[in-house]
Amino acid sequence: MSEQTSTPIPPLGIALIPIFFLIALLAINISIFGDDGLSGSNQIVLILSGAVAALLAGSQGVSWKVMRAGVLKSIDSSMGAILILLLIGSLAGTWMISGVVPTMIYYGLKILNPTIFLFAACVISAVVSLATGSSWSTIATVGIALFGIGKALGLEEGVIAGSIISGAYFGDKMSPLSDTTNLAPAVSGTDLFTHIRYMTYTTIPSMLITLLIFLIWGLNLDLANESVDVSHILHAIEQKFWVHWSLLVVPLIVIFMIVKGVAALPALLAGTLLGIVAALLTQSPLIVELGGGNAVWQTYYEVLMKAVYTSTKITTSEPVVTDLLSTRGMAGMLPTIWLILSAMVFGGIMESSRMLEAITRHIVRMAHSTGALIASTAGTCIFFNITASDQYLSIVVPGRMFADTYRQRGLAPENLSRTLEDSGTVTSVLVPWNTCGATQSSVLGVATLTYAPFTFFCLLSPLMTMLFGFLNIKIRYLKENQTQATESQETEGYVLKS
Repeated sequence: MSEQTSTPIPPLGIALIPIFFLIALLAINISIFGDDGLSGSNQIVLILSGAVAALLAGSQGVSWKVMRAGVLKSIDSSMGAILILLLIGSLAGTWMISGVVPTMIYYGLKILNPTIFLFAACVISAVVSLATGSSWSTIATVGIALFGIGKALGLEEGVIAGSIISGAYFGDKMSPLSDTTNLAPAVSGTDLFTHIRYMTYTTIPSMLITLLIFLIWGLNLDLANESVDVSHILHAIEQKFWVHWSLLVVPLIVIFMIVKGVAALPALLAGTLLGIVAALLTQSPLIVELGGGNAVWQTYYEVLMKAVYTSTKITTSEPVVTDLLSTRGMAGMLPTIWLILSAMVFGGIMESSRMLEAITRHIVRMAHSTGALIASTAGTCIFFNITASDQYLSIVVPGRMFADTYRQRGLAPENLSRTLEDSGTVTSVLVPWNTCGATQSSVLGVATLTYAPFTFFCLLSPLMTMLFGFLNIKIRYLKENQTQATESQETEGYVLKS
C-alpha cells in the first residue's frame, strides 16, 4: 500500500476549510483588483490556500513527504500545458509580424459583418476544432484572427471570446482526435465511438441553442441595420503589411498537421518557424522599420527573435489596429504559467491529503436517484475544475470515483463518460485559475470572468446533461446479465430507456 493511500481520509469539515478560504480570498481579490487579479494576487491566494491545506493536513497526520510528492505530481501533469502555452505565445508573435494574422483579419473584415459575425465565429471555431481535436490550437490560430475581426467590427470583447470558445469547445468535445474525448470513455469503461454517439443527445441541443442565441444577438445589435465602415482599418493594415491570400498557407499547414495526428508541441513549433520564414519572405520593410531602419542581417535576427519571446508593437495610423497588432510573445504567457503552477500547488496538496476525496465521497452518498447521481457527477467535475485546476483531473478522478456506483445501479458506462465531458471538459475554461481558463484568457487577452457569461455552450452543457438525468431522457441501462461485460467494455448488451 502506498504512503498516500494509507493516509486516513480527513473529516469533511477539515477538508472544506481550504476551499472556503480560497473562495473568500478570491472574492476579496475580485473586489479590489478586478481583472488585474491575474497579475499576481490570484497566484498568491492559491499558494496561501495551499499552505492552509498543508497545515490542516499536517494536523491530520499527513507527512510533508506525501504532500510534496502530490505537488510535484500535480505540477508534472501541467507541464504539457505550460510548454504549449509558451509555443502559443511565440506562434502568435511570428504570425503577427509575418502578416498571417493581419491577412486573416483583412479578408475576414471584407467577408463578415456584425449581424452574422458571432454566429459565424462560433461555427468556424467548431469546424476547425472538430477537425483538429484541439480547442487550444483552434483558439490560438483562427480564434485570434476572429477575435481581431470582431473587435474591428466594434463588438464587445467578452461576447466575441464567448462565441469563439463555445465553438472551439464543442469541436474539442466531439472530435475523436481530442484527448479528453478519448480520456472520458477510457476511465468510464466504454469505447470511443459509443461515447461520441451518446454525447450527441446532449451536445447537439446545447450547440443549437448557443447558435440561436448568437444569431439573435447579432440581429439585434445596434450596428446590424447600418453599414460598418472598415475601410480605414483595411487601409491601415495595407500600409504596414503585404497582404495576400498565399499567407493563409501557413495556418492551413498547421491545421493539416494536427488533423494528421502530429502532436500539438511540434505542430505549434512548426507554425512558429513557418511564421518566421513568411516574415522574411514577405514583410521585409516592416522588419527593417521595427529594427530602426537598418537593413542588415542583425536587424532581421533581432526583430524576429523578439517577436518570439517578448512584446512587439506595430504602430499604425489607426489606434484600434495598433491595439490589434500588438503581441506579447512567450514572455506574455509567464503570468499565466505562474498562475498554473500556483494552482497545481493547491490542487496537489488537496489531492495528496485526500481532502478532495473526503468532499466527493460525501457527495456520492447523497445521490439516491439517477438524476441526482448524474447531477452529483457533474457537480464533482466542476468542483475539481475549481479546486484541482486541471481539466484532466476533473475527468479522471470523478470517472474513477463514480464508475462502480454507475455499474452497481445498472447504468451503462456511457452515461458516466457523457457526464464527464458535459461537465468536466467544457467548464474548465470558465475557471480563471484552471489551466484552460488561464490559457484562453491569456491567448485572447480577455479576463475569464469577462467572457464566461457569454460562453453559452459551456454553460448549457452541464445543465443539459443534468436535465436529461432528472427527466430520464436517453439514459442507457445495462441488462442484468451484462454487468461483467461492462467491465470488459462490451457495449452490445445495452438497452435504451427513454
